[in-house]
Amino acid sequence: MANHDLTSRIAPQLDRHLVFPLLEFLQERELYPNDEILKAKIQLLSHTNMVDYAMDIHKALYHTEDVPQAMVDRRVEVVSRLKSLEESAAPLISFLQDANLVQELRPDRQYNIQMLHDRFQIGADQIEALYQYAKFQFECGNYSGAADYLYQYRALCTNSERSLSALWGKLAAEILMQNWDVALEELNRLKEIIDSKSFSSPLNQLQNRIWLMHWSLFIFFNHENGRNSIIDLFFQDRYLNAIQTNAHHLLRYLATAVIVNKRRRNMLKELVKVIQQEQHCYKDPITELLESLYVNYDFDEAQKKLKECEQVILNDPFLGKRVGDSNFATVPLRDEFLENTRLFIFETYCRIHRCIDISVLAEKLNLNMTYDESLAWITNLIRNSKLEAKIDAALGTVTMPVVHQNVHEQIIESMKNLNTRTYLLAKNIVEPAQVAQASR
Repeated sequence: MANHDLTSRIAPQLDRHLVFPLLEFLQERELYPNDEILKAKIQLLSHTNMVDYAMDIHKALYHTEDVPQAMVDRRVEVVSRLKSLEESAAPLISFLQDANLVQELRPDRQYNIQMLHDRFQIGADQIEALYQYAKFQFECGNYSGAADYLYQYRALCTNSERSLSALWGKLAAEILMQNWDVALEELNRLKEIIDSKSFSSPLNQLQNRIWLMHWSLFIFFNHENGRNSIIDLFFQDRYLNAIQTNAHHLLRYLATAVIVNKRRRNMLKELVKVIQQEQHCYKDPITELLESLYVNYDFDEAQKKLKECEQVILNDPFLGKRVGDSNFATVPLRDEFLENTRLFIFETYCRIHRCIDISVLAEKLNLNMTYDESLAWITNLIRNSKLEAKIDAALGTVTMPVVHQNVHEQIIESMKNLNTRTYLLAKNIVEPAQVAQASR
C-alpha cells in the first residue's frame, strides 16, 4: 500500500524535524526498504545540528564503526558554535533563570526592553543572541530548551516577522515533545496571527495556512478533542479553499475525522460535495469509499474500498497509531472507522431496499462471521441506528417500513448545518478584530 503513502506530499510542508516521526513510522511498518529510510534520515540530518544521531545512522546503514571525516569536523563546528552562542546570550539567560527578576517583566514589551537595558545592560544584541541560541538548540534536537527560550524571546521581540518565526519554532518543539495541550494552544495562537496579519501577498498567506493544516495533523490525531478541531478548522472557508487550491491530499484526514466522529455526521453531505469537486485532483480508498456509497450507491465497490481503507489507515503515520504493549497492540482509529463505515453502509443500503436478506447484508458489510453472529451484530446495529427496521429471524430478513419525511422534518434536515456555519462565520469576523485590537 506504499502507493497510497502521502509522506512525499506532506514532508515538503513540514519542518525537517517533524519528518523524522513519519520516517520512524514507515520504518516500523516496513513500507520501504530499510536502507532507503536510513538514507533519507541522513539526508535530513545533514541540514541539522544533530551530528551524533547522523553518525549512529551512518554506522547502522553501512555496518561500520567508522564515520566520514566531514561528520567529525561538523561535530567540532557545532560544539564551537553552540558555546559561542551561549556566551553571547549568557546575560539574558542568567536574567531569565532568576524567577524573582522575571516577575518584574510586564506585558509591555517596550518597558521590558528599556528596563533590561537600563538595569542590566542587556540590549538588542543579547535579545537577538537568545533567538539564535534557541534556534541552534532546536537544530541540535534539544526541543525542551528551545521551546523555553523561544517563549521568552517572544515576550521581548518587537519584530513581528521574527516573532512569527519563533512561534512556528515553539509549535514544532511542543509537537516533537508530544505536549499536545500546549501545542494546541500554540496552533490556535498561530492561526489567529495568520488570519489577521497583513502578508506581503495573498499567496504567502495561503502557504502559511497550508503549513498550519499539515502541522496540525500531529495534534488533531493525538489530542482528545482533535477530531472535532480538525473538522472545525478544515471546513472554514479560507482553509477549505486552501485545501482545494494546493493541498487536496488533506481530504483524507478530513474525511476520516468526519467518519469516526458520530457527532459530526451532519458534515457528511458537504464533505461528499467537496470530494466530488476534487476527484480529478485527488482520490484514495477513503474518499472513493464515500463517493461509491453516497454518490454512486455502488455497495460492491464500497465493500472493496472498505478493505483497502483498512490498509490505508494502518500504513498512515497519523491514522495508524498503535495502542498496547509488545504482546498485543490495536489501532483504535481503524476499529472506529470500520464500525462507523459499516453503519453508513447499513443505513444507506436499508434506505433503498424494502426487504433485505441478512446473509447478503452481512456480505455487504464485510462481516467475517457466522450467520448467528451476523444476526446478533445487525440487531445491535439497528438498535443503535436511527432506522425503523424489523428483523424476521425465521425468514432471515430485515424489513424496512415506508417512511415519508414531512415538510417540517425536511426543513430541520436542511438547516442542520446552519448553526455551525453561522458560528464559523462569526468566528472568522471576530477573531481577526480581537487580534488587531490586542496588538495596538
